[in-house]
Amino acid sequence: MNYISLILLLQNVDIDEKLRNAPDDRYQIGIIIGTYLPFVLLAGLAYLFFYIAKKRKDDK
Repeated sequence: MNYISLILLLQNVDIDEKLRNAPDDRYQIGIIIGTYLPFVLLAGLAYLFFYIAKKRKDDK
């Protein structure tokens, strides 16, 4: 078993189960934000790196 499979297995979280067992609406909002925020940040970081690399290429 490689490391990626192990990490994915550990990160396997059932969001629907957490939302059903949430004590109130604020907790549900926190779950949703906590689930999607890392993806949004990584996509923004990837775009920033792409923009910087493209700008560097155009400057040469």
